[in-house]
Amino acid sequence: MNRFLSMVACLMIVAGSARARSFEVTSPDGRLQMTVEVDERIACRLQAGERILSRTEGLALELMDRTLGENPRLRRVKRSSVDELLPRINPTKSAEVRNRYQALTLEFAGNYALEFRVFDNGAAYRFVTSLPGEIEVRDEHFQITLEPGSEAWISSVGGFRTMYEEPYSRVPMSEADVPGRFSYLPILASLPEGGKLLFAESDVRDYPCLFLQRNGAEGFEPRFPRVPASYGPENDRSLKILAEEPFIARTPGTRNFPWRLTVVAAEDADLVRNELVWLLAEPAAGQDWNWVKPGLVSWDWWNGMRLTGVDFRAGRNTESYRYYIDFAARYGIPYIIMDEGWSASTTDVTHPNADLDLQELIAYGRERNVGIILWFTWLSVEQQMEDLFATLERWGIAGMKIDFMDRSDQWMVDFYERVARGAAAHHLLVDMHGSYTPKGLYRTYPNLLTCEGVLGMEQGARCRPSNSNLLPFIRNAVGPMDFTPGSMFSAQPEENRSTGSNPMGSGTRAYQMALYVLFESPLQMMSDNPVLYEREHPCTEFIASVPTTWDELRVLHAECGEQLVVARRKGDRWYIGGITAEKPFEMRLSLDFLPSGRQYRMTSFEDGVNADLQAMDYRRRVRQVDSSSSIEIRMTRNGGWAAVLE
Repeated sequence: MNRFLSMVACLMIVAGSARARSFEVTSPDGRLQMTVEVDERIACRLQAGERILSRTEGLALELMDRTLGENPRLRRVKRSSVDELLPRINPTKSAEVRNRYQALTLEFAGNYALEFRVFDNGAAYRFVTSLPGEIEVRDEHFQITLEPGSEAWISSVGGFRTMYEEPYSRVPMSEADVPGRFSYLPILASLPEGGKLLFAESDVRDYPCLFLQRNGAEGFEPRFPRVPASYGPENDRSLKILAEEPFIARTPGTRNFPWRLTVVAAEDADLVRNELVWLLAEPAAGQDWNWVKPGLVSWDWWNGMRLTGVDFRAGRNTESYRYYIDFAARYGIPYIIMDEGWSASTTDVTHPNADLDLQELIAYGRERNVGIILWFTWLSVEQQMEDLFATLERWGIAGMKIDFMDRSDQWMVDFYERVARGAAAHHLLVDMHGSYTPKGLYRTYPNLLTCEGVLGMEQGARCRPSNSNLLPFIRNAVGPMDFTPGSMFSAQPEENRSTGSNPMGSGTRAYQMALYVLFESPLQMMSDNPVLYEREHPCTEFIASVPTTWDELRVLHAECGEQLVVARRKGDRWYIGGITAEKPFEMRLSLDFLPSGRQYRMTSFEDGVNADLQAMDYRRRVRQVDSSSSIEIRMTRNGGWAAVLE
């Protein structure tokens, strides 16, 4: 009888696990709700009250021998909650970040689980597996559906080989992408009933990056690059993929997979304030990271080292780099970058070119508190990684700028981590150029200070405020961004005639200056020629004073792609930055965020009266303000406004 009852009980458990079940998890503030449905497939929907913001169906991880998520048999349900303040290494918004969420973990037969977290400003899920040995992941499946009438800002590419430098296109979600085209992340969706959703991923390690393709039914489906099987020569800085494996990852069977996350923005300012990618990434190891020093860096490549008024031949030689070091030292800039051309060749990167005494420059910089960051192709790093890192540390190099990766398959994602980990062991900073967009690795390895993955100012006339003003709401919302601002030769977009000897930046002078307050990058470029910076001393003095990490962020006005005005604090000093796109903009700004009872000296840089005609026109004003003050901010088309309060 007992045996019979046990059998009945077992059958009831199995039968119960086969029936459709649903589980709810809400945000700590109760505004958002995730409902997870387990039936023959797994689905979840994200709601704000009664309103369904998005629905994700068919969550599955397809292995070579079975598919996790098909006909799932639920074994256990776990719930938890977290509310903590976390200190932020290299903070780009605030020195502390609140990590507050409710979690639901569903464990299934077959040694896998799905973990869901719901924050006050978004939600995320990931697969977790506990399988023996290695597994091969053929694909990952889901389908996201949005409200009818939704639109999205996408970065459309025609393949997985990409520089991640595409402009944003605003497209209807009712239309499908052209076959063979899709978008890299992040993607921002605008909902017809108000609000926005930012789709991104975090903690991507030993796994390819995610691309999304519009399916023509108000939704997205995933696309992933496969693992390269063989390579052939291409050029001095990369390899050609000749064949691919039939899977997207070969990886340990016991692991956490990447987080698929959605930032929910009731107002546009929520996108700028969010830290979900950082919060969901693996924390940094408990080693000493105090040697990591963020800061500004004088960059040679964009301005071509076309120095004037000097008594030596300009170029990638000892005399020219002494000039850059002297400039950096005068303005308290902690680094210079020696870009392509410093070495004997792009493949021989352990010897400088014949015109350059690298050891003398390292010593010269050290005497003046200016560190040197060297440029490399990823291929030259891969071919001699450990020996190269040890050599750079022995030389006294501060860091590395690594370029032309242009891929995000599993092998290349692993390359990023091997670089960050190996460079950290040798106390080297890292700037990933020619890179994919941030996926959280900058939290795991704080020496990874920034990465490109953006249509930045090095693209000349292609880089326009109409696109750049979207970046704080999309690209910079997932992590640091090597945009390379700082043009002293400013132009309205229709008049940008950027050349190698006279590079130009679109937007007014005040616009360029405001970018240092608005755009987030712990390693921030000063991209223009030191000769021009010296000529424009008041502007340069301001730029050189702007921190690259912050204690506090206040978003004062935000309209996605149009205007953004923020205030940031470092210590007792406040900075304000504002930009606008093609429409002039005015606002009265209250300074009530300042501490009461204290006077501040505010030095502002504003669009000049003729800045719409001649973008280099600006005016500098100095006045006394306090928390009771309100000021008028006026920006011309493609204009800006920047100030320091001290």
